Amino acid sequence: MRRTAPDQKSAAHRHLPKSGLLASAALLLPLLGAAPSSGAEVPGYARLQGTFAAAAAESHVPQSVLLGVAYLQSRWDAHPGTPSVSGGYGPMHLTDARTALATAGQHHSQGGEDPRGDAARATLTPHPAPVPKSTELPARLTTLEHAARLTGIPARQLRTDPAANVRGGAALLADAQRRLGKSLSDDPADWYGAVARFSGADDSATAAGYADDVFAVIRDGAHRTTDTGQRITLTADPGLAPDARQVTAMGLRKAKTDGTECPKTVACEWVPAPYAEFGDGDYGNHDLADRPHDQHVDAIVIHDTEGSWDVSLKLVQDPTYLGWHYTVRSTDGHIAEHMQTKDVGWQAGNWYVNAHSIGIEHEGFLTDPDAWYTEEMYRASARLVAYLADKYDLPLDRQHILGHDTVPATTGSGIPAMHTDPGPYWDWAHYFELLGKPLRATAPNGSGVVTIRPDYATNQPAYTGCTTAGEPCAAHGSSEVRLHTEPSDDAPLLKDIGLRPGGEDSTIDVNDMGSRASTGQSYAVADRKGDWTAIWFLGQKAWFKNPAKHPAAVPTTGVLVTPKAGKSEVPVYGRAYPEASAYPADVPVQAVSPMPYKLLAGQKYVVGNKVTSEYYYAVTFDTASHKVVRGTDVYYEIQFAHRVEYVRAADVDVVHAGR
Repeated sequence: MRRTAPDQKSAAHRHLPKSGLLASAALLLPLLGAAPSSGAEVPGYARLQGTFAAAAAESHVPQSVLLGVAYLQSRWDAHPGTPSVSGGYGPMHLTDARTALATAGQHHSQGGEDPRGDAARATLTPHPAPVPKSTELPARLTTLEHAARLTGIPARQLRTDPAANVRGGAALLADAQRRLGKSLSDDPADWYGAVARFSGADDSATAAGYADDVFAVIRDGAHRTTDTGQRITLTADPGLAPDARQVTAMGLRKAKTDGTECPKTVACEWVPAPYAEFGDGDYGNHDLADRPHDQHVDAIVIHDTEGSWDVSLKLVQDPTYLGWHYTVRSTDGHIAEHMQTKDVGWQAGNWYVNAHSIGIEHEGFLTDPDAWYTEEMYRASARLVAYLADKYDLPLDRQHILGHDTVPATTGSGIPAMHTDPGPYWDWAHYFELLGKPLRATAPNGSGVVTIRPDYATNQPAYTGCTTAGEPCAAHGSSEVRLHTEPSDDAPLLKDIGLRPGGEDSTIDVNDMGSRASTGQSYAVADRKGDWTAIWFLGQKAWFKNPAKHPAAVPTTGVLVTPKAGKSEVPVYGRAYPEASAYPADVPVQAVSPMPYKLLAGQKYVVGNKVTSEYYYAVTFDTASHKVVRGTDVYYEIQFAHRVEYVRAADVDVVHAGR
């Protein structure tokens, strides 16, 4: 029998944590462009703006360039003393991976379920992820050390002091300009090459793409309030036109782009996952297919890697491991494509979803709230997703752009093992803004459908499970709202009988999604009381706080399903497999077993898609035996809980709400 990889990134994925030369006074005084009038005290919210002005003047870097780079790195957030997913610190994302990643988790650690969710095959147990040595880290992950040498500021201070961090970043930009043999000009257009070098990219396309994004921010301008309450403004410079040819003088390699399916607006490289036979009939780590000719692509699945870029790429090139289509790097948004989108990756844990989806991994960690994603990663990923959605005619919504934590188990027994990434700290609202589809109200107040949309920065529900010691996770913005059985903070959390068949209570563990709804997900309204709104969720009435002054959801429209008249309940499924009569004699019938949940009379759920039942039979290396089995049974994909599920069209009626 053929071996397969486990379905989840594992119990480790779900439950383990990661665990001067210049006067110091210059760190404290906002100088030059933002200097206050004599005797005036600088407001706390304006100090960082002055820090950028002082650091730019000190290193002779145009202030707009320094602000533009910092925006692409961190959106000017300080993340006080905590590293990004790639070991970057502070507003300038100065990297010190030797320190930051010393206790990082591993990508796709062992777990219990087949990542394909296909009962026709036996289970593979892949070997653990290799841990890179510190000496193997590339220069892009050690920029903080370089900044310390340039400025004389201790590394610890560069990690924890935002003002020192900005000075370090300015010094790196000035050093990059000098290394290119260019003067420290006050014209931002002269700094394109230095910005490209600052990215740390080792190929010309990624370096140029990063610089393009920085200069786009400078042209458009930006303003926001940061995570420490600092108000930062970058005044637009619409006429700015740098010479992009500056990158050619850097001598960077050209990425292997042959065969890639990426938009021209991102830097994409071909790093293939092997389709290779090994052992006694074993093969990995994906299946060849012919999509969309044989099967439709209905979804794009967003993952996080639970490990570093380098480790993740080693794993996806291992034929004994599992495979996905793309990986996005945190430091500079570089994208690697591993298999053609026509092929089926072993990535989602549900074979029906795998057969109809594209998987995109993002360098990151679920259980570390402050292991933040860079703005450039979000932007590169959004461009890729928008391109793929256009290619496969997919709506840009949460019913088609799924988190891995939105994918259902294939059967009820697999529910506890399913993945929970990218988790509550992925900023879905910002992501959809970058996709050009911001999550806004589309119906009047009082609509029968709401879309979850809390303010990410201020929405900070408590979580546990980020450390082995069991203490609360660090307070942090979240995309998710908590669901209760009654309209009260003191009411019990909603229970998930699929996740806990014994009826145990849900928890606030960061991996426990039994009582959480996520930004962008849409639900039918079940009730309203004061500041609380109830939605239908897991066959129950689920309450979340939704005050008018600070709403956690917006009214929208939607197509809903409800049980047909006369039916007290209808079954819910984790797949849309064909009826038994549709299978040819040489393909084993795959049983369509219902989940432990029920859709009860009077309840309504938002429809994401209407699909015809289908099963892709592919259990051998020789593709001659691969077949697509199509049934006549039709299903609706619905937002049943945090995850989507399926109901038979024959069991439900379609209604509309919010119009």
